[in-house]
Amino acid sequence: MSAVLAGVSFDLARVAVRYTLTEGQFDPPAEPEVVDGLSARLGVELPKDYTDFLREHNGGEGFVHDNYVVFFKAEELADFNREYEVEKYAPGIFLFGSNGGGEGYGFDTQDPNMSIVRVPFVGMNRKLALKTARNIADLFSRLAE
Repeated sequence: MSAVLAGVSFDLARVAVRYTLTEGQFDPPAEPEVVDGLSARLGVELPKDYTDFLREHNGGEGFVHDNYVVFFKAEELADFNREYEVEKYAPGIFLFGSNGGGEGYGFDTQDPNMSIVRVPFVGMNRKLALKTARNIADLFSRLAE
């Protein structure tokens, strides 16, 4: 997809998205070899925008406007999902972070678009998952509102 802005044409697929926290910090980028084989090791095809995010920020936490968010490190994803028994209580959801309180953020792997959902940790159930964003950039946008 391409666009024209102020008479300059550019390829939208090549435009880097900048993620920012209003307070807090991101961790340094994940090692390329960790991200390259991540989907295969986890058994779930992660969205490209998310693996791109990990290449830039391997986790971190802080505020996006008034909303707190925690992003798990690539190396911790399998452990968090196993320890929270996500597949048992909310099959088809793959957690990648939380709001620092009682809810996790995850990808709905049963949705062809891999939308982001928010699900409670206590009483975790797929039926309680709320569609929250289309992708990582949209999540940041919605948290900034």
